[in-house]
Amino acid sequence: MVSDADLQGLDAKIVALTAKVQSLQQTCRHMEAELKELTSALTTPEMQKEIQELKKECAVYTERLKNIKVATNHVTPEEKEQVYRERQKYCKEWRKRKRMATELCDAILEGYPKSKKQFFEEVGIETDEDYNVKLPDP
Repeated sequence: MVSDADLQGLDAKIVALTAKVQSLQQTCRHMEAELKELTSALTTPEMQKEIQELKKECAVYTERLKNIKVATNHVTPEEKEQVYRERQKYCKEWRKRKRMATELCDAILEGYPKSKKQFFEEVGIETDEDYNVKLPDP
């Protein structure tokens, strides 16, 4: 037989030891997380190698930038604007001609007994869609 006082003492010990176990488990989890973080981090030699590679890459980009700045064949704003105007003009003409050709084909197809695809094949018409070409936005 064990007295109530002894039972209460043992219960108190159990509570204290449970709290201590929980505290140690939490400490262990923190240490495991820290270990995982440290093992996933680069070592000093790996970091030095990475720094050297980045410095080489930076030097290459610096050299390219220097060459671009030194180049004398820059496009002037006027030339750029001229190219954009010409592109817009040609796209407009492309749309106009495509519309005219489509209307002409539709007029022919009204009295044609076969399908549009067969007509295009017989006549030898190649469309933009056959080659996945799309008109650029204006």
